[in-house]
Amino acid sequence: MKVLYFAWLKAKTGIGEEDIAPPDGTATVGQLVEFLKARSPGHAAAFETMSAVRVAVNQDFGNLDTPVKVGDEVAFFPPVTGG
Repeated sequence: MKVLYFAWLKAKTGIGEEDIAPPDGTATVGQLVEFLKARSPGHAAAFETMSAVRVAVNQDFGNLDTPVKVGDEVAFFPPVTGG
């Protein structure tokens, strides 16, 4: 699974992307986030306030209940505003 981090999530994790193999049973974005939080203090800080984080799975907007599977691309980014 490829995980992408944008903006301040990239700054907190210290990486823009990573290929990971989440544990068996990781079926939703929420479960993936719990796994990612345990990877480093930076990851934990990035996901500390999930209300400030948006997610896309395979370039489609999602939420914590969105299903994920091996081979998916999951992107985390701050809310986007227009002007």
